[in-house]
Amino acid sequence: MKVYLHPDREAWPKLLKRTSLDAVALEEKVNAILADVQSRGEAAVRDYAKKFDGVAVEALLVTATEIKAAAQLLDDNLKSAIAQAAANIRRFHEAQLKPEPVIETMPGVRCWRKNVGIEKVGLYIPGGSAPLFSTLLMLAIPATIAGCKSIVLCTPPAKDGSIHPAILFAAQTAGVTQIFKAGGVQAIAAMAYGTETIPAVYKIFGPGNQYVTCAKQLVQRKGLAIDMPAGPSEVAVFADASANADFIAADLLSQAEHGPDSQVILVTTEETLVQKVQQSISAQLEQLPRRALAEQSLANSKAIVVKDEATALELLNEYAAEHLILACTHAESMAASVVNAGSVFLGHYSPESAGDYASGTNHTLPTNGYARAYSGVSVDSFVKKITYQELSEQGLRNIGPTVEAMAAAEGLEAHKQAVSIRLRSL
Repeated sequence: MKVYLHPDREAWPKLLKRTSLDAVALEEKVNAILADVQSRGEAAVRDYAKKFDGVAVEALLVTATEIKAAAQLLDDNLKSAIAQAAANIRRFHEAQLKPEPVIETMPGVRCWRKNVGIEKVGLYIPGGSAPLFSTLLMLAIPATIAGCKSIVLCTPPAKDGSIHPAILFAAQTAGVTQIFKAGGVQAIAAMAYGTETIPAVYKIFGPGNQYVTCAKQLVQRKGLAIDMPAGPSEVAVFADASANADFIAADLLSQAEHGPDSQVILVTTEETLVQKVQQSISAQLEQLPRRALAEQSLANSKAIVVKDEATALELLNEYAAEHLILACTHAESMAASVVNAGSVFLGHYSPESAGDYASGTNHTLPTNGYARAYSGVSVDSFVKKITYQELSEQGLRNIGPTVEAMAAAEGLEAHKQAVSIRLRSL
């Protein structure tokens, strides 16, 4: 880790800047794939699967037989863990569906909102070096709660053309309606434009690498909704003198092992803690199967020593981390001042891993500083809120003169007449 002692405020923007690929070159590559899939459909999807993933895919649609067989391939303990996580996620997200009251803004004028599930949603689940079946639970369960009728899943197959059984089991548990063997930019394109078998959707959800994130942003420019620009995973940890160095090291490594572009930051008031954390990281790295990936991420990681908690909070709010861990004595009071973060973990016994898997909160969160303006995925992400209004004769008499005066002032005579003609009829 690179260590920075009491950096000046002017140095923070450069210090907190995320690593990224060249935007222009990235967009050119991604746009070419999007256009190719839009033009050639599944032939292009198969070609890119062979080119990028080294797999020849015959049928993109996962069959009921494959889904049924997946359950037989999983350990009972894992199936129980998935069921428990799903139950917690469902319990937390079901509480978000609350009926809204009808508001009478003035006598005879009634207004209300209704939640309507987005009919067709697409879920993208990365494969690659780790089958993120937990992300599938985080996306599909809120979608089913919201009432989405079509929940399409795209995920890249393994070299033998199969989908990891945990992903298939989680998909069945969470209520996914169709599963397709497609990954990367080509999967985003397929769900955006539709192919011979993969249906076009109205909104795309799910994390991915910078290519997938770029693809989502580009199709959004063309009118398709996306959840958020969710890119490489990141964690920021604040630790005071009460923090356990081994806990902190484990938390940093839990994000670093995602991949070489993951972001890891430690902010602390204790310079001596940094050395202890570094020593613990070195020791724990030795035990990690994904050590090589974690080491690449850690090469770009930072430890920042600041003078006090207030300065730490200011810096962390500017960073706007996807995951923020407050490993300190007064975590709850400190959390009250957090304004920019995807998800916050309070105290010494709240590892980010709990939120990643089973606490119940959603782990699909804004990265790359988007937590300044975006929320994580929730049931709200899968619904449209349609407004309604109903005016009685009394209501029109009460509000009519107001509307007439405003419409006339804006020079919109037809707007005024839509009210006036009704008032005259009364």
